[in-house]
Amino acid sequence: MSASLKPLNEQVIVLTGASSGIGLCTAKLAAARGARLVLVARSEATLQDLAAQLVDAGGEAMHVVADVGDRERMLFVAQEAIARFGRIDTWINNAGVSIFGRLDEVSEADSRRLFDTNFWGVVNGSLAALPQLKANGGALINVGSEVSEAVVPLQGMYSASKHAVKGFTDALRVEVEDVDKAPVSITLIQPTAVDTPYPQHAKNYMDREPKLPPPLIDPEEVAEAILKAATDGGRDIKVGAMSVVNTTIAKLMPSLGDKMSARRMESQQENSAPSHPEGTLYEPGKTGLIYGHALDES
Repeated sequence: MSASLKPLNEQVIVLTGASSGIGLCTAKLAAARGARLVLVARSEATLQDLAAQLVDAGGEAMHVVADVGDRERMLFVAQEAIARFGRIDTWINNAGVSIFGRLDEVSEADSRRLFDTNFWGVVNGSLAALPQLKANGGALINVGSEVSEAVVPLQGMYSASKHAVKGFTDALRVEVEDVDKAPVSITLIQPTAVDTPYPQHAKNYMDREPKLPPPLIDPEEVAEAILKAATDGGRDIKVGAMSVVNTTIAKLMPSLGDKMSARRMESQQENSAPSHPEGTLYEPGKTGLIYGHALDES
């Protein structure tokens, strides 16, 4: 049975990592198109402000403060969504964080913390959502990356976590869609580098401020791809031309891909000293911004 997905203005959407970047952009677009939203992140004040903004603009939104690495808390998110709106139509696992540093420099504790968010957060969200989605039909959307297939130096553990997200999502799709024939669409979104506060939120082991290798795409492109998957489904969706290029080279010409990746060492470092090396690996981010420094938040 294929998933029967509703138009956005009839959907209840749970969205993790809603307080900044891609998540915040997706929340605003979805609300403007009539979706009812359950906003999830660790930063309570930022979520409260966002929910209030969306409601003031005529939308329907609630927020639940949660660390996606906590399975019980994600089950609570699902319960709260159902208590308020009666169902869940789309669940978007978007929360993520990175670490800039060589693999032999990053502490085990930091690496495990990154996996708690990036990988276990997706697992926890998916397993919290599935009983609802399987019962009533809907979409599960996991935000991976071009480095779910390619890799980038200085973000090795991030690359590993996004490979893990792809492996989990692909296996889950087979079990749910192909074996169970459940009415659920399971999509992996794979953006290239996006202009969000992501580098500022990363833990940074380098002696320079981190940045993403150009060219950067607008977060709105990723938000549009996510919302299209919520209404139309899809297996895996590359967002941005460089995502297509880098994943194709990684698959068909892996040795060339390695050499191209090695060239990205310098392009991930600003000339300035680190401004906030601890990032948001352990503490919630509070900026509430969609964009990084390349574009104005407007």
